[in-house]
Amino acid sequence: MTDMRQYKLYDYWRSSAAFRVRIALNLKGLDYVQESVHLVRDGGEQHQAAFHSLNPQERVPVLEVLEPGRGDAPPVLVTQSLTIIEYLNEQSPEPSIYPADLSLKSKVHAFAQAIACDIHPLNNLSVLQYLQSPLQISAEQQQAWYEHWIATGFRALEETLQPFIGLGSYCFGPDPTLADIMLVPQAYNAHRFKCSMETYPRINQIYESCLQHEAFSRALPENQPDAPE
Repeated sequence: MTDMRQYKLYDYWRSSAAFRVRIALNLKGLDYVQESVHLVRDGGEQHQAAFHSLNPQERVPVLEVLEPGRGDAPPVLVTQSLTIIEYLNEQSPEPSIYPADLSLKSKVHAFAQAIACDIHPLNNLSVLQYLQSPLQISAEQQQAWYEHWIATGFRALEETLQPFIGLGSYCFGPDPTLADIMLVPQAYNAHRFKCSMETYPRINQIYESCLQHEAFSRALPENQPDAPE
């Protein structure tokens, strides 16, 4: 069944949380328009009143959904990348972002949560900005901070993936799941910050496999309309 909803994604080309949602939208084959919210310019457009009214947390992404048959009802606003992805999976179940097996699904969930809750929050833009000012931590110390938390998290992820190597090109089998949606933006950032990736061969293999998939490559930061030329 064709999804008749209209989707607008408030995002920023370099936001890894928005990157996740773009991947999910692409995997689902859903059309959407993008509204750029520049997280740095003028102190961050996410702090301006217009965006604050959409999300008091002042973070991207925000998914605005116009549902058919609702007349003049206001659009649905969904925040937090994992919540947005779950919403999309409920509204457009195929292809699913989960394996059918319940125990494997739980592993996908846990893997995704490890990235969303344990790795990403320690290295997102607001944390790095706070380390720089007002704490005035040097660039070298910021880099050491970033590398430490990537290494701590990726060691565990790499070990988690080992039993599933023979099942396919993606984290937990032959098809991309929420685990891959979460892993790729985090691995992309690790490469961007020049973290050593030599000790994570399985993560590297999955990352390269995902980048060959159009849903992932279209979602890359450099392929977004607001990316610098």
